[in-house]
Amino acid sequence: MDYIIEVLLYLLEGSKTTLLVFFLTLISIPLGLLLSILRKQNIPFFSSIIDLYTWVIRGTPLLLQIFFVVYGLPILFGRFFLIDELYGAIITFIINYTAYFIEIFRGGMNAIPKSQYDASKALSLSKYQMYRHIVIPQTLHKTLPSIANELITLIKDTALVSAVAISDILRNTKETVSQDFRVEAYFVAAVIYLCFTYVIVYLFKRIEKRRLVAYGVS
Repeated sequence: MDYIIEVLLYLLEGSKTTLLVFFLTLISIPLGLLLSILRKQNIPFFSSIIDLYTWVIRGTPLLLQIFFVVYGLPILFGRFFLIDELYGAIITFIINYTAYFIEIFRGGMNAIPKSQYDASKALSLSKYQMYRHIVIPQTLHKTLPSIANELITLIKDTALVSAVAISDILRNTKETVSQDFRVEAYFVAAVIYLCFTYVIVYLFKRIEKRRLVAYGVS
């Protein structure tokens, strides 16, 4: 039991990095929402750039992107792009998840009936008012399950930072198993990840329940 507690404390040290990457990557949610609104305007130049961005980012592995930002950019552009591995990984996570949230929110906006847009025009609402009071609330309501799934994936994806020598839950787990030649650390790590994902599921269930009540759905 003492060994399990010792392992748990060591892995919880690594969880600080896991949570740091997770919470800073949440910046990708408002970024994705803003870019999805911009994409919705159908301005040819911006639409093409956003479509290219989402295609490239969603079409290549996140681990490859981390390697490119952390190791590739300094090779291409010199020491100016030589940044700390953790910061490089966080930047990559934000870039990657923003692309996914753009598509999630764009799908939510496309699911809003055209009559809603027509009604806002009939009421002489400005675009700002339309998006603030009609489009964005409905988009968030429709995409809550997708956002929750994406955040669960994010918690698990944070383990990829261990590939660039960053001490997180997974890297500390591998070190413990290699040193002690015991497998308990794997189970402890699994429990920690499950606890994190449970919190996300619980919070989003509460949010969704409140949203359903607000919309008059029992």
